[in-house]
Amino acid sequence: MIDWKRVSELREEVGEENFDEVIDLFLFEVEDELARLTASHAKATLAARLHFLKGSALNLGFTAFSALCQAGETAAGNDAGADVDIDGVLTCYDQSKQAFIRGMHRIAAA
Repeated sequence: MIDWKRVSELREEVGEENFDEVIDLFLFEVEDELARLTASHAKATLAARLHFLKGSALNLGFTAFSALCQAGETAAGNDAGADVDIDGVLTCYDQSKQAFIRGMHRIAAA
């Protein structure tokens, strides 16, 4: 669900002192975009929103969430936006976020 190698790489890239800020910004932006996604299923924006979410998720190692967003982006781009499982995207994000937070707490405690 979480690519911990990517998380470590990102931490090295941005530096330990900036890593928490990157996490906070990621969570804020993704949750803001998810709110927009659930508010409007407009075909014109669905693929773009899922594309943004996919890229953000990959950057922080949320692999399962990213894969689901990729599948939704592809479906929306192929005029199958009605087939996008928005509830599944939201659930996967919540599960990924919880796994990430648990993992980060373990890392911090070590």
